[in-house]
Amino acid sequence: MSQSERNKRLRLIVKKLNKQRKRQATKVDILCNDIVGAQREFLRRLDAISFTARFYKGLLGAADLRTLIVRATRLIREELPGTAVVFFLRQGGGCESHAIAEDLASKSDGVRLEEHFTPELAATVCKSNRPCTMEDLFGMGLDGNRKALNGLSAATVPLNDLGRSLGFVLLSRPVEQPLDGHDLERTSLIVCGLSQAIQGCGMPQHARR
Repeated sequence: MSQSERNKRLRLIVKKLNKQRKRQATKVDILCNDIVGAQREFLRRLDAISFTARFYKGLLGAADLRTLIVRATRLIREELPGTAVVFFLRQGGGCESHAIAEDLASKSDGVRLEEHFTPELAATVCKSNRPCTMEDLFGMGLDGNRKALNGLSAATVPLNDLGRSLGFVLLSRPVEQPLDGHDLERTSLIVCGLSQAIQGCGMPQHARR
C-alpha cells in the first residue's frame, strides 16, 4: 500500500471518529439538558410545596373569619410582593368584599379597584367560578374609567368547595409589574385549603348551600 493510500485511509478514519464524537457530544448535551430541566422542575415543585405548607401553617389558630383573612392576605402578599389582595365572599344573594388595609397597589385614579365592583359584577364573577382576567372583568361589566383602570393588572381566583362557589380573591398591582401565569398558579395552589378554612371560620350557612 502506497503512502498516499495510507494517508487517505487515515483521513477517513479520523473523519469517521470525528462524526462519532460529534454524535456522542450531541447526545450528552441532550441528556444534560434533560437532567437540568428535570432538576428545575423538581425544584419548582419543591418550592410550590414549601409555599403551600408555609401558607397553611400560617393559617393555623385563626379562630374567626377576620383573623383568617388578615393572615391569608399577608401570606399572599409575601409570596407576590406589591400585590393588593381583596376577598369577595358570598353573602346571601351577592358577594361582600373584605380588605385589611389601604394599599396603593390597588388604587387607580384615587379609588380602590374593588370599589369599581358593582354587586352585579361581584355576583357574576362568583357565579362564573373560574379565574378572570382584567379583560374578562370589563366584559362582565367592570364599572369605571377604562383608561385609568388600564393602569392596573388584575385577576380573580375562585374560592369553592367541591365546585360550589364561595367567592373569589381579587389580585391587582400596577401594570408595570403585571400579574402572570406564575402568580395565578401560586395562588391557585392554596385556594382549596383556604376555601375550607373560610368555611370553618364563619362562612354564612346560606352561602354554603
